Amino acid sequence: MGKIFCLMGKSSSGKDTIFREIKEDKNLGLLPIIGYTTRPKRTDETNGVEYYFIDNNTLSGYRECGKLIEERVYNTVSGDWHYCTLDDGQIDLSKNYILITTLESYNSLKAYFGEEYVVPFYIKVDDGIRLERALIREMKQENPNYDELCRRFLADSVDFSEENLSKLGIKKSYSNYDLDKCIDKIKKEILNLI
Repeated sequence: MGKIFCLMGKSSSGKDTIFREIKEDKNLGLLPIIGYTTRPKRTDETNGVEYYFIDNNTLSGYRECGKLIEERVYNTVSGDWHYCTLDDGQIDLSKNYILITTLESYNSLKAYFGEEYVVPFYIKVDDGIRLERALIREMKQENPNYDELCRRFLADSVDFSEENLSKLGIKKSYSNYDLDKCIDKIKKEILNLI
């Protein structure tokens, strides 16, 4: 049976970059699971690559059809933004997958597919470095939303607290101070598991 490898970490910890590098590694052969969101698309994002960008009516339709595997709602300074994983045919556990997720959705994926099929990779970076990265990224947006950047930064401290990590049995982290070393370490672990 296949595995679902979950990359998670606080905002601006490098998850997107690590995801792209691991997804492109042909030796690993991991398929991406693309989540859905109602939040606005960022300038550098492509629909169907980072997320499927949908509206609330479309999300309601999926919910009514029983397609939701997991859903999170964030009350942002711009209103409620929904993120979810759908049972949309993307996942067949005879194959191996990778996705970016949160602790909450990692827990829901374990409950839905079984703990033995869902593997966490928690990416860790110093808060000062994360804040600098987040600010640089936000400044590149057509309409920078600094209030939301601050809200997310503070919320991450609560969401990824040691207590919450411990509750879900996540004891190991992967430091992303040297991107290449971090990616190599994760790739080696994935190869040992597939």
